[in-house]
Amino acid sequence: MRSFLYVLSALAVLGLAFWAYRENYATQAALREVRDLQGDIADLREALSIQRAEWAYLNRPDRLRDLATINFDRLGLLPLQPEQFGQPQDIGYPSIQLPTISDTVDVIGDSTATEEPTP
Repeated sequence: MRSFLYVLSALAVLGLAFWAYRENYATQAALREVRDLQGDIADLREALSIQRAEWAYLNRPDRLRDLATINFDRLGLLPLQPEQFGQPQDIGYPSIQLPTISDTVDVIGDSTATEEPTP
């Protein structure tokens, strides 16, 4: 009986060692994937900051003003006038249709009865 327990214990240890070995490599793979993803996120953030800087550089007011002046004949741009803007009361908002109440609500208790406050 003892030898059977020794063999069973040895098999359990081997099984646990195999499981720990697999878990170790799975954890290392997950950590490697997280590290790669964090590197990708850092690269994308850097690219986004570069694109934001380029966008800010291209949208400088003096540059846009010069471009509008150079291409005035082709674009036909005119200065904004106050008459071009509408008033908020001119906007046609859709009317809100409230649902009709079709079922009655049962109320438990008497609404005419009042309770006296307890001191």
